[in-house]
Amino acid sequence: MTDSDLEEAMSWQTRVWDRMSQVYREEVDSRFEPVVSELMARARLREGERVLDLGTGTGAVAELAAQVVGPEGRVVGVDISPEMLALAADRSERAELRFEVAEGSAEAIPAADGAFDVVLASLSLMFVIDRPAAAAEIARVLRPDGRLVASVWGGPEVNDLVRFQHTVGRFAPAPPVSDVGPGALADPSPFLAELAAAGIEAQVEAAILGFEMPNLASAWEIFAAVTA
Repeated sequence: MTDSDLEEAMSWQTRVWDRMSQVYREEVDSRFEPVVSELMARARLREGERVLDLGTGTGAVAELAAQVVGPEGRVVGVDISPEMLALAADRSERAELRFEVAEGSAEAIPAADGAFDVVLASLSLMFVIDRPAAAAEIARVLRPDGRLVASVWGGPEVNDLVRFQHTVGRFAPAPPVSDVGPGALADPSPFLAELAAAGIEAQVEAAILGFEMPNLASAWEIFAAVTA
């Protein structure tokens, strides 16, 4: 992929998330709470740790992380979407313990080498466009023996939401980049190899989680736009 192709794909993706930001806060955050809780439980954060929330969105994970690491710790939420970051900043202002926000991507994390003890990524790595670059960046900003804890969706054969979004996507124009979006890491082995090449040894554990929608029209309004 050329630099111009990557720039075009990133701009497209930024527009999607900017457009989805209010809907995400109002309709998605609460439904994805089981995913966030599972991620936080596996992260086992400790007081005083420095945490990067990669693809922070509206800041739901960053807010919880700040509560755990406490005033001696540090939490930074990074996202490509200015509209999402505005919502995350507002969340931080209203939180008991504030966290920082910064515009950036997994392919170019705005942080110094070894800046973090932990990198969290809740349902964001599926949307990374240049995964080898992201793996290298995550390894760069983690301290030695730091840890990455991430969540991704399974494939359409086990995940109704991914099946729905894949079906909707068949009726939409082709995006500027392929193999990006819900279910893109259903087979995590290529990305695990890219992480290993960057110096991060990772393993995969599965969990069955769920949420409800009141009707098909609501599901379409909320989740179709992420794909289409």
